[in-house]
Amino acid sequence: MVHSMIRASALRLAVLALPALVGCGALSGGSTVATPLTSAPQSDAGLHPVGIPASGGHAPQQPDPALHAADSLVAAWVSGGRIPGAVLVVMRNGERVLEKAYGHARILDYGQGEYGAAQAGVSRPGALVRLPDPVPMTPSTVFDLASVTKVMATTLAAMLLVDRGQLELDTPVARVLPDFRSAGREAITPRHLLSHTAGLQQWVPIQYHASTPDQAWAHVRDLPLGWPVGEGRHYSDLGFMVLGRMVEAIMGEPLDAFLQEELFGPLGLRHTGFRRPGTPLETPMAATSHGNPYEHRMVHDSTFGYRIPGDADAWDGWRRYTLVGEVNDGNAWHAWGGVAGHAGLFSTAGDLSVLLQLLLGGGVHEGRRYLCPETIDAFLQPVVEGQALGWQLPSWAPPGSFAHNGFTGTWVLGVPSHGLAVVLLTNRQQLGVDQGGLYPDVGALQRGVAGALLGSG
Repeated sequence: MVHSMIRASALRLAVLALPALVGCGALSGGSTVATPLTSAPQSDAGLHPVGIPASGGHAPQQPDPALHAADSLVAAWVSGGRIPGAVLVVMRNGERVLEKAYGHARILDYGQGEYGAAQAGVSRPGALVRLPDPVPMTPSTVFDLASVTKVMATTLAAMLLVDRGQLELDTPVARVLPDFRSAGREAITPRHLLSHTAGLQQWVPIQYHASTPDQAWAHVRDLPLGWPVGEGRHYSDLGFMVLGRMVEAIMGEPLDAFLQEELFGPLGLRHTGFRRPGTPLETPMAATSHGNPYEHRMVHDSTFGYRIPGDADAWDGWRRYTLVGEVNDGNAWHAWGGVAGHAGLFSTAGDLSVLLQLLLGGGVHEGRRYLCPETIDAFLQPVVEGQALGWQLPSWAPPGSFAHNGFTGTWVLGVPSHGLAVVLLTNRQQLGVDQGGLYPDVGALQRGVAGALLGSG
């Protein structure tokens, strides 16, 4: 249901255009580059490893050392028990050269739970129980992308609207959301939100104050700023909640419906979308955490780095089961109903590689233009150190590279100078929290895979 405050027709007139970027793509009324996209489904089959022919009668090619090194690294992390499973997809110059699944999508189930154990920093016997028949990982396993939602959903939605002239990056947010003003908020623009420079607080437990999207918006809207607008980068979930609300206000429909109609559906991405409560489990899903013990500790343990005003026990709706097919992020699930600008998107590695390649390919997929190349270039320019519009700019990668990770263990990387797209999805949370209350750190794995593929590992 469209949120009650949206008045789409009036807001469309209020938003300024970007004349230089309007009209280059099919979605903005221009002509397609070639033929319209056909909606053939993506293949669920993994590609054959390099050096092994797909069918008999052909001599094997020489193994690719870079692909072999990346493949071996992921396999070693899984076989060594550092993560339960993963899916890796690598594309070079638009060709998918590696797609492989490792380990298991689910190995543990909720026992007595990790609440309290995470806070105390010790492992509670019986907190988790091992499944007698672990669920194998496959190339078609669907993952909760967590904050990769910010770029593969909300940022892409913003790019589409810029292309259409329906969103101006430097116009105040209050032009679209009139109640988002006062206390400094009237100076915030979409550019601030996309670059995490709006000064909004980084995270708060909105579910303590809201159980519907309208209630969630009212709470986010009225929170005091954490920093002056434009004073440095402060990574913020709240900023992308505001962006998601902006997209809905401009288009007069929910964020998930807009993206499905205008991007995911036309691209043939059958396994990409948000999952509202009650959505059936129709495809294999990677399990994430066992409830939300990390968020529980963020609220209850003041030594963990977060100080939350109010009574930590005022709300007790914590999920006490293993999460499969439900967005892991508590705010997205409890307050936003599964659809939010900061989290909630689900997808496969194969589908995500199509979206990455869309950006690397100048906005064109199978002969149809979805985005103007000027828009893509504008969104990938540095705003502050290490941050473009939506996308993170890893300092260790070649210039022009863009990436984003998600709390559930997901990660995407584009390297234009090498024509390289990498998707690495892991289910690191399945193992539970360690004695410090933390999930396995997969940052070293992500950088190692990138280094192997770029010849610097």
